[in-house]
Amino acid sequence: MGQKTHPIGFRTGIYLDWQSRWYAGKKDFARLLSEDREIRNFIKKEFYGAGIPKIEIERKADALRVIVHTAKPGVLIGRKGVKAEELKKRLEALTGRRVGLDIMEIPRPELNATLVAQNVAEQLMKRAAYRRTLKRAIQHTMERGAKGVKLVIAGRLGGAEIARVEKQSKGSIPLSTLKANISYGTAVARTTYGVVGVKCWIYLGTLPRAEPKPAAEVI
Repeated sequence: MGQKTHPIGFRTGIYLDWQSRWYAGKKDFARLLSEDREIRNFIKKEFYGAGIPKIEIERKADALRVIVHTAKPGVLIGRKGVKAEELKKRLEALTGRRVGLDIMEIPRPELNATLVAQNVAEQLMKRAAYRRTLKRAIQHTMERGAKGVKLVIAGRLGGAEIARVEKQSKGSIPLSTLKANISYGTAVARTTYGVVGVKCWIYLGTLPRAEPKPAAEVI
């Protein structure tokens, strides 16, 4: 039986920093963890088209800082920052705290596994040929400088009666090497035949050791 672990969780605390950076006692931990999940779900649902693979959350006393990584910062910011201000106010209403909002642009979306998986899912929902879609996505990512790509889709592919798994890969994906920089992401394609799951791994090179970041001041 294959023994698998999440590529991000496997490296967190050694080569990758935590995506939620705060401390809480037993009394408050579950509530704050649930609040983090609500914040992430809310932002991803409201701005699905902005291509948001990662949201970092920092807490300090009664203040909260949310760092949104996006492929399309203009969608989040809006004209003269109107949408960003509105999002900030809605997050403050959701959490009851002062919120600092940072929007970080992803310079090369083609090398982010979550965005690649979302793109494949969108193509599948448009009824594109799944083998051609996987091949094109892998080729495009490799041309952008990736050292390896692996894509796996599962479901009723092409409207087949029985669900199955289709895998395509190119280059090397050293999942067991801790210092390997592996971008991992998933997406869901809701087709007329049912749900098709998409998983993507991209090998980008070697990671430097993570240095713990101090919690930022919220303005």
